[in-house]
Amino acid sequence: MGLKGVNRVLIAVHDLEKAKRLYHDLLGATFVDANWTGEPYGIHVAIAWDAGIELCAPMPGRETDSAVSPYLQTHGEGVMNVFFGVSDGEAAVERIAAHGHKATHALDYSQDEIDRHLGGRFKRYQEFTIDTFPRCGFTISLARIEDKDQALPG
Repeated sequence: MGLKGVNRVLIAVHDLEKAKRLYHDLLGATFVDANWTGEPYGIHVAIAWDAGIELCAPMPGRETDSAVSPYLQTHGEGVMNVFFGVSDGEAAVERIAAHGHKATHALDYSQDEIDRHLGGRFKRYQEFTIDTFPRCGFTISLARIEDKDQALPG
């Protein structure tokens, strides 16, 4: 599995722009919009890779029926998901299955999707969301995310 530690935390918020300003002011976090990931679920998303923060909020008009609405209605704003970096996504899923858990959602972006949506920042981007909320109080996701080599030629 090759655990690499915490990659980022996902924080559910009511107002995405207000939250982006807060974490920018507090930490100097630089957010990029990632709404393409959340629009099918009725949420807007922003990620600050430099701070390890992902924010999600209901889209306007979707405050009661977005994927994040039940969490916000029950718990208010807060950490909803913690992403742990792993070196081998499939081995990580096998490990959690051996301990009675399952992946409830998985994604594996192609290089074209990475280039188009993530600015070409990575050479591999794979995530597995695990069914841990009832036991842990938040969801755990395992993320195999490999940065592109930044070596300069010559």
